[in-house]
Amino acid sequence: MPGRTATPPRTPAVPAVRSRPLADRRRPGRLILGALLLGIALAMALIVRADSAEPPFQGLDDRWLHLMGGPHGGPPAVAAAALDWFGGPPGVVVPLALLAYLLVRRRWAAAGFLLVVYLLGNLLVVQGLKHLVDRPRPAHPLVRVDHGSFPSGHAAGAALLVVVVGALLVPAARRALWWAAGTVFTLAMMWSRTWLHAHWLTDTLAGAAAGAGAALLAWWLHGPALARESPSP
Repeated sequence: MPGRTATPPRTPAVPAVRSRPLADRRRPGRLILGALLLGIALAMALIVRADSAEPPFQGLDDRWLHLMGGPHGGPPAVAAAALDWFGGPPGVVVPLALLAYLLVRRRWAAAGFLLVVYLLGNLLVVQGLKHLVDRPRPAHPLVRVDHGSFPSGHAAGAALLVVVVGALLVPAARRALWWAAGTVFTLAMMWSRTWLHAHWLTDTLAGAAAGAGAALLAWWLHGPALARESPSP
């Protein structure tokens, strides 16, 4: 009709698609890196299992052990003894203190993540590989050791702790610095185990890979719950 303004045709309403916040998504990089590190540790374990007395990299281990021959005294002895203590049974006070802190702060998801990491990393992965590969230790270790040289439980615990603290306590903006410091700490633990003749070099490499890999996989699994519980964005 004349004088009426034509109304444009109505567009059908399209339901809005709600996307998950970026912080709630599982980061695939953690999954990939964790699986890669665990795969490296498992591959090394299978190689050593085939010939635990003379694996293909025994020559490298022998040369490194020769470099760690001594003299064993002075500041290196103090540092190695401190790291041996920290990675042994007395060092359990650190994760227990962290667990108590998380429970007091009512960070239930973080406390669950911490428990899963230590059960998965120490009991399942490290002890599982030790029983799979009963590799003899270097002769005349300077500290008390248990059975099985492969992998290094001290190196695994150090790498695992670095990932756990980075995930739970370090803001994302500062994690690059934390990863650098944590790498130095893990390398120091690896050095101490070989300097004390408690492990071969490749034992410590596999231990660090196993500990970090297990922690990264657990972090990937708990990522959404940790992100929702985090007090900061």
